[in-house]
Amino acid sequence: SSDLLAILGPGAIVGELAMIDALPRSATVEAITDCDLAFVSGTAFKACLQDHPEIYSHLVLTLVARLRQADEEAAAASFLTVKARIARALLQFAEHLGRETDDGRIEIVHKIQQTDLASMAGVARESVSRTVSDWKRRDVIRKPLPNHYVFHKETLQREAADFLQ
Repeated sequence: SSDLLAILGPGAIVGELAMIDALPRSATVEAITDCDLAFVSGTAFKACLQDHPEIYSHLVLTLVARLRQADEEAAAASFLTVKARIARALLQFAEHLGRETDDGRIEIVHKIQQTDLASMAGVARESVSRTVSDWKRRDVIRKPLPNHYVFHKETLQREAADFLQ
């Protein structure tokens, strides 16, 4: 079983840690949609850094953003309810894979397995199943097809704001 750490969008870089310290990679990347990718060897990357030192500032900003995201995820695991963590994960999927519908809802047309949602939220798959069933009963989300989600972003954001008491 593998953990789903993040969903990255266009222009994202991966493998930057191994490029910097030459240690083995810290995670595996898997594309969930068609992508155009480029590979840069460590040697070519270091030469590019020497020729263009301004790249360092962009690299630092990328690393800081990833560190902040990791901090947010750690805080979410400590302080948010299971329901809120699942809502946050679904909103992250929506950010990269969702589209707005004519009625103002967000539709995620990419098939999202409950195991992926559970992994992203750091919860058991059974918790995702129970939470999604509850949200469907309360009309928080709709699932017109298996593994497809439709929801009002603001409603799910309210669900994501549920802190542990």
